[in-house]
Amino acid sequence: MLLLIGAMTIGLILSLLALGVFISFRIFSFPDITAEGSVTLGASVTAVLLVAHVHPVLATLAAFSAGAVAGTVTGGIHTRFGINRLLSGILVMTALFSVNLHIMGKSNVPLMSERTVASLAEGWGVSLLGADNVNLMGWEVATRDLSVLVLSLVIAAVFGLALYLFFRTNLGTAMQAAGDNDQMIRALGVNVNSMIVLGLALSNGLIAAAGSLLTQYQGFADVQMGIGMVVWGLASIIIGEALVGVRQLGYVITGAIMGSVLFRLLVAIALRGGLNPNDLKLITAAFVFAALVLPGMMRKMRSRHA
Repeated sequence: MLLLIGAMTIGLILSLLALGVFISFRIFSFPDITAEGSVTLGASVTAVLLVAHVHPVLATLAAFSAGAVAGTVTGGIHTRFGINRLLSGILVMTALFSVNLHIMGKSNVPLMSERTVASLAEGWGVSLLGADNVNLMGWEVATRDLSVLVLSLVIAAVFGLALYLFFRTNLGTAMQAAGDNDQMIRALGVNVNSMIVLGLALSNGLIAAAGSLLTQYQGFADVQMGIGMVVWGLASIIIGEALVGVRQLGYVITGAIMGSVLFRLLVAIALRGGLNPNDLKLITAAFVFAALVLPGMMRKMRSRHA
């Protein structure tokens, strides 16, 4: 049960990463590698602020803002200087490695004794349930783990709903149109470059918020923690699209959250089954490959059967 709760919690936290990658990859078809630096940027900003005894909510908002700045820089490099999309993200990601080291002052910052969102959730849970442990379907579960899971679910739901409502506004609709058909939306007088910059700012803000919450849950920030996060986000989106089966906005956003949780569960099951932790990135790549290939193979099999 502890493995299940932990996997679901991390999956829900990293669903913000999936939503951010959804904006850049699905809305704008922008292969934004900045995400790997933005995750660590959010973590490093949060860690430094928490050590300085800043309120965890304010630290998380500061991480979101820092990620938005990183996304703005990537968008500006592409739109202002005409640099290739992929290369723009690589440039900013590379620069963020040094920036994150300067922010933290070292490669790892522990937060075990600091007040975090996780500790706040634990306090709320103990106050509400009146015990350090609760019985959940016959299993003894720590109140902290259950409280953080519930808080993660609420955060994922709030961000998902907020993103859905944003894309229903005029600005959000224009952003989607800029990604679908830039020539048409430019003819209507919309500045496509501004839409791209704004989209990347929102994308990396969500990704940095995911890094912030992950740091507060795990109790440390590490300069290497962003490696492979783009693959995680893509896998979550692909799995989510396979689960919901449609491309409507609300379903896709819900699918991204579900895909993130399911992907984390698959990884946790693989580790529990005896997988060497050194092979984690290998199995992650295998899951993504399977998620990319299997839907097409199934469609071919259905067509042949028909």
